[in-house]
Amino acid sequence: MARGRSVGREVVRGYSGAPVLAVPGSHSALQLLRGARDEGVEAVLVATRGQYEAIYSRFPWLYSRVVVLDSWGQLLSPRVLGQLRALNAVLVPHASLIEYVGAGRLLEAELPVLGNRFLLEVEADWARKMGLLEAAGVETPRLYRDPGEATGPVIVKLPGAKGGRGYRVVAPEELPRVLEELEAMGYRRGEVAVQEMLVGVRLYAHYFASRVMGRVELMGMDNRLESNIDGLARLPPGLVERLGLEPSFAVVANQPMVARESLLAKILRYGDQFAAQVERETGYPMIGPFSLEGVVTDRLEYKVFEFSGRIVAGTNVYMGQPSPYASLYWDTPMYMGRRVARELRLAWERGMLEEVVT
Repeated sequence: MARGRSVGREVVRGYSGAPVLAVPGSHSALQLLRGARDEGVEAVLVATRGQYEAIYSRFPWLYSRVVVLDSWGQLLSPRVLGQLRALNAVLVPHASLIEYVGAGRLLEAELPVLGNRFLLEVEADWARKMGLLEAAGVETPRLYRDPGEATGPVIVKLPGAKGGRGYRVVAPEELPRVLEELEAMGYRRGEVAVQEMLVGVRLYAHYFASRVMGRVELMGMDNRLESNIDGLARLPPGLVERLGLEPSFAVVANQPMVARESLLAKILRYGDQFAAQVERETGYPMIGPFSLEGVVTDRLEYKVFEFSGRIVAGTNVYMGQPSPYASLYWDTPMYMGRRVARELRLAWERGMLEEVVT
């Protein structure tokens, strides 16, 4: 159990007023801002100048303040952190923030983070990431620590929160060449994951681990449209090989999903088991949004190929409206952005703010 210093809990003890949700631009920012507005929580937008002018300046009613950055590197500067602490800000991490700033730097940021910031470091390490899932009792595809053991097709995944960009499906005999190419690009062997490629329906389950309510809520599900693999699937059989086209997996869009009800027992159990293992692994509870991302096979096995320890962009499909699953817990129209804001508001009202941040 790796218990680190909870910088955020130390900072939040000095807050005297109601917390403000600090939302970084990109990824799921519009949903989080809309959720804060719907829940009556004040929000501050943090965005680079280009993002602000192109997108967020069009929706000024979603936030009360904005912090404009020249680059993401400024976010963790003493000036900006001081400005956010003066507002009683609590930061919501997402994939774009992790990619732009880095999980390591976020660990040391002198600002409360809504969620378990120590999980972000585990998520960035493929061996630890898959080891956590296995320790939680979640079924996973095989991760080849020795690529020479692969006997069937594999998917080669790059480190970081890249939304599938740069992933490759590779036959076993091509694997040495691909790994050498990636090494020449600067990726170390230990950073790159070589995972068994499963055939089935991709199912990304969204959860919310609530400290206030004492439960893990199933909030929704999505599937992802990836370019160019989804476009290649429309071409006649054999044409892809004849043209020498290389599949890629950059996420472009998301689609809402509802699973057959018989799958729910396993999906719900996996969420509980994952949250329990996160606390054993990091020394802090699972807090807030997370996602288990997997494939359902023709035998109705649900095998999870990775997790996201924070809000995922697939939750955007329910922005402003309830998912079928969130409506089982809440009578008000509930979606992930609003659920984040509600947890923050309720935690403040009940004197539990330290419990929802790290």
